[in-house]
Amino acid sequence: MSNVFYREPLHDYPEIERAEGVFLHDADGRAYLDGSGGAAVSAIGHGHPTVLAAIREQLERCAFAHTAFFTNAPQEKLASLLAARFPEPSGRVYFVSGGSEANEAAIKLARQYWLARGQDGKRLFISRKQSYHGNTLGALSLSGNPGRRELFGPLLHDWPKVPPCYEYRHRLAGETAEDYGRRSAGFLLDAIREHGAENIAAFVAETIVGATLGAVPAAPGYFCEIREICDEHDVLLIMDEVMAGCGRSGTYFAFEQEGVVPDIVTLAKGLGGGYQPLGAVVVRHALYERIVDRFGSFAHGHTYVGHPTACAAGVAVASVIERDDLLANVRKMGALLRERLQSAFRDRPDVGDVRGRGLFLGVELVVDREKKTPPPAALGLPGRLRESAMAEGLICYPAGGSADGRDGAHVLLAPPFIYTEEHVEELVTRLGRALDRVAAH
Repeated sequence: MSNVFYREPLHDYPEIERAEGVFLHDADGRAYLDGSGGAAVSAIGHGHPTVLAAIREQLERCAFAHTAFFTNAPQEKLASLLAARFPEPSGRVYFVSGGSEANEAAIKLARQYWLARGQDGKRLFISRKQSYHGNTLGALSLSGNPGRRELFGPLLHDWPKVPPCYEYRHRLAGETAEDYGRRSAGFLLDAIREHGAENIAAFVAETIVGATLGAVPAAPGYFCEIREICDEHDVLLIMDEVMAGCGRSGTYFAFEQEGVVPDIVTLAKGLGGGYQPLGAVVVRHALYERIVDRFGSFAHGHTYVGHPTACAAGVAVASVIERDDLLANVRKMGALLRERLQSAFRDRPDVGDVRGRGLFLGVELVVDREKKTPPPAALGLPGRLRESAMAEGLICYPAGGSADGRDGAHVLLAPPFIYTEEHVEELVTRLGRALDRVAAH
């Protein structure tokens, strides 16, 4: 008998006892290889002594002081570190406790910016179908995931949605990747014309689509076209890197690989590495300056904004990534993992595609490989695969609705940056056995 309101109350959860490096151990002595970082959270693995020491030291100094009264050294240092990595070192950073909060803050920040410019009509946010930006009502309004939105539809803003840039399913026969990228970006232009640029505050997109599509990067040139469209029509570009950012794609910001600079970028998950709840909104200086000049402050806040202990963990995680050159390992192990997945699953009839960047990869599952037929939602494939993977000692992130929001399934892989070749081989082997288990039933 438990008093916990579980995510899935009818599910029987094992109890976690300890976690070290890339393995988690439950109370019954079973070990699990971390193949997804939980939900792309555990960037540098579990139990890292540098991070634990930084948290202990900050707890002894000051665990919490409200930022309505004080700033704190970890917040200042982490903001400087992020700004130094951002293409504009004068960018400003607003700290929150997670991805949903970060995207909620980005919505409000964009709205306040347009108010500061006297453009009160800019109130609509365009995002993409097959996207996920968080579970607060504002962030869920941005999200284009039908399953997550269904129960709460009457509470959500009915903001415009455009098709995703999803090459595996939407690129036409005979169409180059570049042509598809341009065509896909054109859907934003159509939406701006339909709803009126004077009403559009921002376009919001995941740089690499995570949970809803399974590590889908944009086609070549897509975001360059998007940036031009936004600039031409006076629309802000907000890039959601809650999953893909903080080095997971092989560069610290995933947008670095797209040749663009967003007006606002949101981060979380890997920023705190799972050691503390932490998210951030990084904003270009011009937006910050306009808001402060007009209003004097940002009309938004949470109790734990800039939390000292959380920011101390963030500084330590960032320092480990830099000190140990983990971005190089992300690129090396990411390339190896992708190659091994493609090789091992080349002849599997239930695997349609392997894609992604760095240690942020997706395996799309199908019923018919040639026709790309998606598994029907009624099969419950993601849940079955999660259980089969755990039975094989693997933590991965299966999800559904990949094809059209209802049908389809994929596995998201986002292992810690400290993976070795041995861990890569172990992940591929265990995932293959988990797929075999599902296919056998």
